[in-house]
Amino acid sequence: MPLWLSEADVHHALAMGELIDAMETALAAFSGGRVVQPVRTALEFGPGSFFGLMPAGDAASGLLGAKMVTVVPGNASRGLPSHQALIALFDAVNGEPLAVTDGRYITEARTAAVSAVSARHLARREVRVLAILGTGVQARSHLAALPLVRDFEEVRAWSPNPAHVQSFVADAGRPVRGCSSAEEAVRGADVIVLATAGTTPVVRSEWVDAGAHVIGVGACRPNQREMDPVLVARATLVVDSRAAAMVEAGDILLAIRDGHIAADHIHAELGEIASGAKPGRRSPEEVTIFKSLGLAIEDVVSAGLAYRRVKAAGGGVQVSL
Repeated sequence: MPLWLSEADVHHALAMGELIDAMETALAAFSGGRVVQPVRTALEFGPGSFFGLMPAGDAASGLLGAKMVTVVPGNASRGLPSHQALIALFDAVNGEPLAVTDGRYITEARTAAVSAVSARHLARREVRVLAILGTGVQARSHLAALPLVRDFEEVRAWSPNPAHVQSFVADAGRPVRGCSSAEEAVRGADVIVLATAGTTPVVRSEWVDAGAHVIGVGACRPNQREMDPVLVARATLVVDSRAAAMVEAGDILLAIRDGHIAADHIHAELGEIASGAKPGRRSPEEVTIFKSLGLAIEDVVSAGLAYRRVKAAGGGVQVSL
C-alpha cells in the first residue's frame, strides 16, 4: 500500500540545507546522463494556466516518479496557491507504487534549493546585497535558501504591488528593505532573484552591475520572459536543462528570435558545473545568469528523501488502492 504524505509531513521532513546538497547531487546526475527524464508535457487549459506532467527515473535512488502540477496565475484572487501539485513515487525494480506526496511545498523548496546551488557556483564569494523581485512563495523560499550559501548584509524586495512588499518585509524574519521600483532593488545588488508572475522583462541590463549573479525562476513558458534580452546576451548563461531551455525558456527563445543570441550562447547546465565538467564563475567582473525551469528529477529526489524520512518515523497515512 502506498504512503500518503501531506504537505505538513513533507515540510517537517525536508531541511533546506540538506535539500540544497541533494539537489546538487541530482543535477550532476542529470547532466551526467544517469537520469532518464523527458522534457515535461504541458497542456494549457485556460489563459496563462497549464497542467504539467513531469516523469523521471533515478537509478541511484531506485525510484521512479512523476509530478503532476497545475499553474494558475489567477489563483491569488481565489486565495489559492498558483502552483499545486502531487508527486507519485514507484519502486524502480518491481514498479510498485510507494507513495503519493504533496508537491506544492516540494516545488517551492526545491526550486529555491537549486537556486542556492547556482549561487554556490556562480555568485562571487564577496557578496553584500541580495535583491528579490517578487514577493510570493518563491521569494520567501529564496530568502530562506540563499543565505545558507552566501552571507548578505542587505536584502531588498520589490513587487508591482506595494501592499505585497509591505507584507513581505513584515513577515521576512530578518531586515528587508522594501523598494519602490525594480531598478531601485537591482542597482548595486550582487545576487538578483527574479520570481515574478510577469510575462515581460522586469530587469534591464543597464541596472545590473558587473559581477552580479541573476537567478530567473518566474517565466517558464516560451512566450514569457523576465529578463531584458540585452542582459541575456551580455551574461554567461547557465540552465538546468539544455533540452528544456530550447522548448520552454522564453528568456532564451525570444532572445534567439530577436537576434540577440544563438543557441550556443548557453554556457553549461548547472549539473555540469556542479560535477566539475564545466567551469562556473571565471572572473569577478563576469555577469552570470541561471535560468531555472525545474526538473522532474528534482521533484523525485525531494519526494524520495521525504518518503524515506517519514516512513522511518512511522508517519504518513497508508492508502489502500
